[in-house]
Amino acid sequence: MFRGVNPINLDTKGRMAIPARYREQIMGCCDGSLVATIDTEERCLLLYPLPEWEEIQKKIEALPSLNPAARRLQRLLIGHATDLEMDGNGRLLLPAPLRDYAQLDKKIVLLGQGRKFEIWSEALWEATRDEYLQVDEGNEIPEEMQTLSL
Repeated sequence: MFRGVNPINLDTKGRMAIPARYREQIMGCCDGSLVATIDTEERCLLLYPLPEWEEIQKKIEALPSLNPAARRLQRLLIGHATDLEMDGNGRLLLPAPLRDYAQLDKKIVLLGQGRKFEIWSEALWEATRDEYLQVDEGNEIPEEMQTLSL
């Protein structure tokens, strides 16, 4: 499980170093093979260990291609999916089209989300996080979660 907010610097070649605390887990679950794609709702990237992505891709491919919303998801998620390999120094090279989509520059944030990571521009993450902290009618707690005790 990937958890936590990790500030990271992106180098001039577009490489990011995976924090050391995740490297062994990534090597154990997928031998450093990851897949990055775009998030269709936010300007960030989704980063999956290859086995996790393969399960998701099967579900996306099974959606009815004649349904316009399903076709949109297939085109965006699978179309932008890019195989990445963690190098011996624990770095990933993020391709320019993905960096451009997520508006990534030198300062980025790797956000653990359980079975995947999100990769954000630090500035976009801070603005989005602050938005999420504002409680209004548009982001009320779902009924299913109201019985949880944290």
